[in-house]
Amino acid sequence: MQRQWSVQAPGEPEAEPGGEELWEQEMARLCLSQQPVRVLPYAMVDKRFIRQLREPEGVKTSCWQQWRRRRQTAGRRLGEAVRRLTRGCGLWEGALYEIGGLFGTGIQSYFTFLRFLLLLNLLTLLLTSSFVLLPLVWLRPPDPGPALNFTLQCPGSGHLPQTGVSKFSNLLWNVFTGRAFNNTYLFYGAYRAGPESSSTYSIRLAYLLSPLACLLLCFCGILRRMVKGLPQKMFLGQDYRSPLSAKVFSSWDFCIRGQEAATIKRHEISNEFKMELEEGRHLLLLQQQTRTQRACHLLTYLRVNVLIGLLVVGAISAIFWATKYSQDNKEESLFLLLQYLPPGVIALVNFLGPLLFVFLVQLENYPPNTEVNLTLIWCVVLKLASLGMFSFSLGQTVLCIGRNRTSCESYGYNACDYQCWENSVGEELYKLSIFNFLLTVAFAFLVSLPRRMLVERFSGRFWVWLDREEFLVPKNVLDIVEGQTVTWMGLFYCPLLPLLNSVFIFLTFYIKKYTLLRNSRASPRRFRASSSIFFFQLVLLLGLLLAAAPLGYVVSSIRSSWDCGLFANYSAPWQVVPELLALWLPLSSQRILHYLGSHAFSFPLLILLSLALTVCVSQSQASARAIRRLRKQLVWQVQEKWHLVDDLSRLLSEPGSGDSLGPESPVSRGSRPRSFCPGFPCPGSPGPRPRRPGPSLEDPAGLRGVSVPAHRFRFPSGSEL
Repeated sequence: MQRQWSVQAPGEPEAEPGGEELWEQEMARLCLSQQPVRVLPYAMVDKRFIRQLREPEGVKTSCWQQWRRRRQTAGRRLGEAVRRLTRGCGLWEGALYEIGGLFGTGIQSYFTFLRFLLLLNLLTLLLTSSFVLLPLVWLRPPDPGPALNFTLQCPGSGHLPQTGVSKFSNLLWNVFTGRAFNNTYLFYGAYRAGPESSSTYSIRLAYLLSPLACLLLCFCGILRRMVKGLPQKMFLGQDYRSPLSAKVFSSWDFCIRGQEAATIKRHEISNEFKMELEEGRHLLLLQQQTRTQRACHLLTYLRVNVLIGLLVVGAISAIFWATKYSQDNKEESLFLLLQYLPPGVIALVNFLGPLLFVFLVQLENYPPNTEVNLTLIWCVVLKLASLGMFSFSLGQTVLCIGRNRTSCESYGYNACDYQCWENSVGEELYKLSIFNFLLTVAFAFLVSLPRRMLVERFSGRFWVWLDREEFLVPKNVLDIVEGQTVTWMGLFYCPLLPLLNSVFIFLTFYIKKYTLLRNSRASPRRFRASSSIFFFQLVLLLGLLLAAAPLGYVVSSIRSSWDCGLFANYSAPWQVVPELLALWLPLSSQRILHYLGSHAFSFPLLILLSLALTVCVSQSQASARAIRRLRKQLVWQVQEKWHLVDDLSRLLSEPGSGDSLGPESPVSRGSRPRSFCPGFPCPGSPGPRPRRPGPSLEDPAGLRGVSVPAHRFRFPSGSEL
């Protein structure tokens, strides 16, 4: 919309004195304000006029002010150049722009999520390398000596399975199982250190706190990104949706010159319209439901959820027994196949489970949105429950949780079969991470690619029905969240697992991009980027909590291995913290920390948290009330302004109204540009229009379908329209 320039016609009445007084007040306010001229909502000719008023002739600016102004301008331009360079050199910026334009912001958010996970893994790797690996290599701790000599009473076995001699002659198989890296820094057992008093830097403390610090930083990053991507409609409601007319007339970028960029922009605008129309249709269907339909829908919803819940229970039971069987039959000849039995069962459950969920939901004839949401919720439950049951089954087998065995009575873990049990747990998580990536590669090149080639090669009803694979964003997100959760679970047992996961995520981006562009078709259901990002971060946060719970239990309560690792002489890894505090801190500080960690401190802490929660709830309620008042005030102000505009237009249209105007203002009208009309409509602006209905909450400005001048109207209250 072009700015309407007001030109005074000969013989046309001048503005009334009230307008001149408002103009003088506006000029005085602009001259005294420190707001930069470049941010004022005026045309360039008006900005030059305001700058002349601020710096009249004969008043020279000091050298210090000139230098300061130049420095601010140069800094601003340098910052803009750095931001443009960062955006241009950012990882996968071009690919993300192409995907977002062709397939919508919902699918683009998945690839942005991949980049976010890559950054999290690189940050975790940087912390581990800086505080553990580099000091360990630099300090070169002395050899801690031979392993401790202890005797085990193991029933039915006269030897230990972990003898240090590889059971497999195939090196490739050892790489896939992790046995080839047992003596490297990839696993816990290779980290050694001397006594704590021999060095000023504690490798043990750094190794213990690094995973906890990484989980804390990841939690803060996920929470910040989740709050940033929180949909605004959750706060403003559906009545504050922007009208489609605004997107129709303001979506196109007229700076586009290339044909490829124009095509991407057209697809982007089309996807935005599809999302808006789909959301409106969904809201309309919800509003048209009767109470009887809602009650029937609720009963059907409960029945389907009970059936799916039983399937989930059966799936996690299968994972538990598969893990237990593979660990209890290590001496069998089929051990090569049993190594990957738990990851295989988990993958099979996660593949067949969603198919059964969709089948049960489709039997009840749910709407498409309800079907997708219900299946998605249960897929999240199945993924996280599978990993939780896998962790519990490992704990029961390796750490004898809930089991009475002779080898566990003295050492706190199954010392007969797992002398270095941290390495064994790390190997299981390593195999699970490898298996997830191999499944991604296999589905991309052994399922999606042949399916696309067959559909393009043959014709017929079956091939038309089969079609290309649908690129489901939630399914792909759950797969990558599962891999990231496994990485977090292995931070203590396999410190360099984030490096391996970073490589997998980097390759997954290009594999998924190839699958999307060549082998798949976009889902007919569009996802808005804000809601997608919020859902992704919520699932990732649940995975982080699932990984942190067993790690905290192991660090605080489980005895470490006797013959490997940094905590061989400690009853639990956390015992190194009070030992170091006794060496480094005075007695008074130790007493304070002991009180902070005791049960007596929990009561004042609970009171403080209750007060903080009360304050937060009170502030949120006060903010909600303020938002409601501001909404009403906005409607009232707009109604008042429209009444004033209608009255002014009626006065200007009356004949002879120019005779009643007062004398000319002392400030010469020739001293200001003709485009500057801060108070009321300029002479020559459109005449009175028929009275329109007042604004509503859906259209608070009351401007839907109304053509108004581009300049604003300013009133004595200082509000703007």
